Amino acid sequence: MPSKREFRALVIEMVLATDMSCHFQQIKAMKNALQQPEGIDKPKALSLLLHTADISHPAKAWDLHHRWTMSLLEEFFRQGDKEAELGLPFSPLCDRKSTMVAQSQIGFIDFIVEPTFTVLTDMTEKIVTPLIDEASRSGMSGFRRSSLNSISPSEVKRSSVKSTGSEGSASLNCSILTVDFKCFKATWTEVVQQNREKWKAQATKEEKAKKEAEENAHQGTDEKKTDEKDEKKPGEDTTAAKTENSKEANPGENKSTDSNKNHVNGTRQTGVNKHEASQGKNAPRTDKGTDSHHAVGEEKQHVQNGEFSPSTEM
Repeated sequence: MPSKREFRALVIEMVLATDMSCHFQQIKAMKNALQQPEGIDKPKALSLLLHTADISHPAKAWDLHHRWTMSLLEEFFRQGDKEAELGLPFSPLCDRKSTMVAQSQIGFIDFIVEPTFTVLTDMTEKIVTPLIDEASRSGMSGFRRSSLNSISPSEVKRSSVKSTGSEGSASLNCSILTVDFKCFKATWTEVVQQNREKWKAQATKEEKAKKEAEENAHQGTDEKKTDEKDEKKPGEDTTAAKTENSKEANPGENKSTDSNKNHVNGTRQTGVNKHEASQGKNAPRTDKGTDSHHAVGEEKQHVQNGEFSPSTEM
């Protein structure tokens, strides 16, 4: 009979072993132990047994397994919602928008549940088979285990207890002689396989729905881009029209430039004409001046000749 202190330590060790962060280390340690000729450490064996029970819902009927799955995922999703509120990254399987439930369960079965049940079956067979052999040889219907440290064939105690009637029948049915490893393994293997196939069917539906959603989103994006292009076209047409108008305006500018050039040329011509005109004006003036000069000269000549006298006219 273990002491209270020993029992408390055993329970604590078993509960801590259910932490998934210890899973792969625990499975590896048990595989190594199964290769050794010594007996299996009892706390380690009981820890693996409790851990397997903790993740065993994929080895149960579909309705129960599915209910457990959705309940657990809802717990994960609520954690993810809280992580999103706090601005933290999502933990695995905690994003309710992107988690593929069926795929996650297929992976859980393939990489966690099935290997664990396989190791548990091998461990149980190694522990119980020698006990069954010993019980068969001794004709025992029951046995007592007295140690918390290890489980080995030496623990089988001979018993002379004799039972009759229904009590003896119940004791026989519950005895180690009724253990059927082949039936145990075949049962959980069949159930796990059935559940995996159902998840695969749902995974196909999930993939199809995801593709349709992506296609719809892609189509919506294309339609949005098309609408944006259509909205941009009037502006582009307006820009093109402005460009054409500016091109039409350019010939006028060219004409204006030509007229300006002509105007400049005309100005130059006008200046020449003015110069010519000024020369023409000067020419008559010069002629008049010349005529008057000749007239004055003639008068002076007449005066000198006595042909003209102002006093006489007066």
